[in-house]
Amino acid sequence: MSVAEYAANFESLCAFSPHYNTVEAEYDKCVKFESGLRPDIKHLIGFSEIRDFPTLVNKSRICDEDGRAKSNYYKAMSDRKRKGQDRGKPYGDKNKKNGESSGGKKKNSGKCYKCGEMGHKSFECPKKENKCFKCGRLGHKADACQEKVICFNCGEEGHKSPVCKKPKK
Repeated sequence: MSVAEYAANFESLCAFSPHYNTVEAEYDKCVKFESGLRPDIKHLIGFSEIRDFPTLVNKSRICDEDGRAKSNYYKAMSDRKRKGQDRGKPYGDKNKKNGESSGGKKKNSGKCYKCGEMGHKSFECPKKENKCFKCGRLGHKADACQEKVICFNCGEEGHKSPVCKKPKK
């Protein structure tokens, strides 16, 4: 209910109470009206201690309208931000079915770092031993591999390409 609706209802009910229709009861009328306001408006209006009823109604109405405008502004900004999240993704997730992407691969089909196989992650690996990515054998990792290193630049054994003395290809 808006403050304007609340004020109209309050005024119509005050017509039935002779106490609130006197000039001396202006203070009581303001206190009673203020106590029925929503907490957010009461918080803004209460410290002013406005005891002129038409002024109190007007200020309360302005606070209500400002609050609604603020709420609508932030709601529109939130909606606009949410729509912008799909920017740069022209196909979105429409093509994905049951965890599959448009490429046909499963969503969680990463390469295992223990055994080198696809379809599961290292923490799900059924094999207990580590597989070397350098020589392909089980039982050790690449950093502990005794196999000789081959340079990708010159093709010779014994060193890696970052320390190769021959000109880069």
